[in-house]
Amino acid sequence: MIFPLSFLDLSLWMAITAIILLATSELLSPHYGRTSIIINKKRLRMAALFLGILFMLTVFIRIYEILSPS
Repeated sequence: MIFPLSFLDLSLWMAITAIILLATSELLSPHYGRTSIIINKKRLRMAALFLGILFMLTVFIRIYEILSPS
């Protein structure tokens, strides 16, 4: 069975998810007022940064594949 997602698809998914999580963690910040949502902001921000780092890792892998001689 062939996996339907490519490396590029996973990279794009990680980038979009990281952006959404970072924006959500900032909107839940106390600087923007009170919200009734109970979410651990520190854990949300750490998950977003982790996905951002994974995305950058996939970008570096793609750059290495492009620049390395075959």
